[in-house]
Amino acid sequence: MSEVKYNAIVGQSGGPTSAINATLEGVIRGALDSCRISSLYGAFNGVEGMLNDSICNLTDLFVDRDDELELLGKTPGAALGSCRIRLPDVDDVQRREVYDTLFAFFKKHDIKYFFYIGGNDSMDTVMKLSRAMKYYGVDMRFIGVPKTIDNDLCGTDHTPGFGSAAKYIASTISEIVRDCSVYTVRSVTIVEIMGRDAGWLTAAAAYPSLIENGRGPDYAYFPERPFSIDDFISDIKSAFKRKTSVVVALSEGIRFSNGRYVGESAQSGAADVFGHKYLSGAAKVLENEVRARLGCKVRSFDLSLTQRCAGHMMSERDRTESICVGREAVSFAENGENGVLVCCERSSGPYGITFVPKDIEAIANRVKRLPDNFINKNGNGITTECFEYIRPLIEGRSVDIPYENGIPKHCIIKNTNKSRQI
Repeated sequence: MSEVKYNAIVGQSGGPTSAINATLEGVIRGALDSCRISSLYGAFNGVEGMLNDSICNLTDLFVDRDDELELLGKTPGAALGSCRIRLPDVDDVQRREVYDTLFAFFKKHDIKYFFYIGGNDSMDTVMKLSRAMKYYGVDMRFIGVPKTIDNDLCGTDHTPGFGSAAKYIASTISEIVRDCSVYTVRSVTIVEIMGRDAGWLTAAAAYPSLIENGRGPDYAYFPERPFSIDDFISDIKSAFKRKTSVVVALSEGIRFSNGRYVGESAQSGAADVFGHKYLSGAAKVLENEVRARLGCKVRSFDLSLTQRCAGHMMSERDRTESICVGREAVSFAENGENGVLVCCERSSGPYGITFVPKDIEAIANRVKRLPDNFINKNGNGITTECFEYIRPLIEGRSVDIPYENGIPKHCIIKNTNKSRQI
């Protein structure tokens, strides 16, 4: 007797990464190989697309098109588009119509399996939909599929997207150090790195500092430690005793001891739907402080979107694991898991990982911060433990990507009213 088949839906949410489409590739491959999934739909712009019935049939798009599917997994950005929508609590009667719309959409398209690729805020969506399933009396499987360059998802050793961002940041900082070292005039270069609440990416910036001959920044500052401008200036003065060019890296979310963001004075104070203030500006604030106190040449900049969209420097291990995470999400759903996140667990010996499902209730809306033993005693650099944690995620060459007319080739999934095609 043949197995009953149902349809599945996959969406992408939050900030893109250079490996988020590799995870989408994994979900698609898992669905194509599944004996329980008839069609896998892709929701354009995550939950927003489900609310507006804006979808495409990924099974039809990629069946027997392996080369195009591989190209999709090497394309940065979210191929299905993204969103930042915060769902209300399901017991909020006055706002429950959003769930009425979503579960009517699931019923209309005979959807049993739901895969959501995203970070902390996206896991809040998975958690709430899993809770709502019981209210609507339907049998579905809601699976969180991890993605974030910030590496701040709890429950998992690391997140797909972090390795590639770390590789890009470490390499770029190393090149900045080389560029800044060519002059004899005293100078300070301040590089701002993404990271609101966790310093994982800034730790990647500090990574080259522990390589022989010190190819990284002189100092790195993290949200996990209270920031002092006086100590910052003192660090720079100490570095000037050894060299003329000083390079520092810092997280956008560094805070003073009173909890106020260093860059807060440079911001509008606006926040997104999840209550997160829009950040950046810490480097500019400190540039002005260095200029006023030390009177030397100083410049600041942030790596901005390049940290998450540099597909040409995608880590091979990050790509491989991202595909596996997508495949495992399908496998977990087929095996009856619901309301879980696909998590990576690292082996204690030579590097290796296993994938395990963990309850989304213990993960959503929590932040995994840089551990104390990953930050040096002065709070301005990383330890060898942190170096060894990052190393296997970025070592080796970048992914071999196809080029067209001298630039990387990308796979684009078009969303039009009349036809949706590659």
